Amino acid sequence: MAKTEKKLRLLGLFAHPDDEVFCVGGTFAKYAAAGAETMIVSFTKGEAGQIRDAAIATRRTLGNVRAAELDRACAALNVDHVRCLDFGDGQMRNVDFDSQVEAAVAIIREFKPDMVFTFDETGAYGHPDHITICHVTTEACRIAGDASAYPQSGPAFAPNSLYYATFPQNDRLLMQLLVQWLSGLDNQFRGTDEFTHALMLFADESGMLGYASDHLEVEWYPRGFYVIEQDEPATSLYLILSGSIDIYIEQDNGDMQFIETHSPGTFIGESGIAYGAPRNAHCVAAENTTCLVFSPGAPTNFAGRGEDAQFAVETEQTTKTSATAAGLTSLNVEAFIDHKVSALSQHRSQYPITPDLFPKSILEEVLGHEHFRLRWTSESKAPAKLSNNC
Repeated sequence: MAKTEKKLRLLGLFAHPDDEVFCVGGTFAKYAAAGAETMIVSFTKGEAGQIRDAAIATRRTLGNVRAAELDRACAALNVDHVRCLDFGDGQMRNVDFDSQVEAAVAIIREFKPDMVFTFDETGAYGHPDHITICHVTTEACRIAGDASAYPQSGPAFAPNSLYYATFPQNDRLLMQLLVQWLSGLDNQFRGTDEFTHALMLFADESGMLGYASDHLEVEWYPRGFYVIEQDEPATSLYLILSGSIDIYIEQDNGDMQFIETHSPGTFIGESGIAYGAPRNAHCVAAENTTCLVFSPGAPTNFAGRGEDAQFAVETEQTTKTSATAAGLTSLNVEAFIDHKVSALSQHRSQYPITPDLFPKSILEEVLGHEHFRLRWTSESKAPAKLSNNC
């Protein structure tokens, strides 16, 4: 009888429902498609998170809602096993460390993974729960193969490798990706309220996780204010959130020719950025107006206006971190973007989006690679190595 080849097993230990999507969503979908067996565990129910859709949850129900969202998200990623523990969202660093390690050891010994994944020491952006689960998982991987440690948690088993999910800072500008998309459309884009809300969340998350380096601000402009002046340098992209903006072209003699009015969900300022040209029109707040403003850097305190304006924004940008130079393994998961975005949309209490809301080209650029650092390998086993050719 031919020997049956053992399935590769991947285990992700994270702090909250939705962590799995950003850390390993594409990777687990990719390995699952190649025949691997996968498991995701959240150590909390995420009950201290935001409620971004009041129709979905209240503070009392959010934990159970998010646990159910985790199940649906993992189904979208074709994850085989899902578990949601309850160590207290926002409280993990205050909970007995040994009890959390014991829980992780029991899961490792039960599932017997080849590779384990968690956050790195920074917790992606400093979240205390993310940092705690990093330390818990690291200690659990170290001692799970020691029969004298937590003998009540099952027979000793050491995973081959522990990988930290990392988020290297990238100098890409979401602003530029949006401009490229808008410039390729036949008709002027006008987004729905759902699109506007989702883009604000997506932009904020992209900056927080280092996917993009845009400076984001929500700016309020009183009626009659020049949001953009004709002929000044093009530095920022604006999305109207509320109110409206009138577009004028100023003639050489100073006469103002009215062109049109732009309403919420409309971008302004993309043409100048796309063509590297000065602004071709005045944009004036027709009423009190609020915009989401994308810029390559923070506005200066000495920004001028008009044709000869300089110093509108800080020009120094974050240096892109090379995954190769940093000793990271970078997995291309562009082929599994649909799985990843579908999974993200299941976490609706946190991300009220639909999978088709954003252009796929932007999603592939921003979310199409996941980065990992090999943190630990078993002394008794050959390391299980991540590969784009899984």
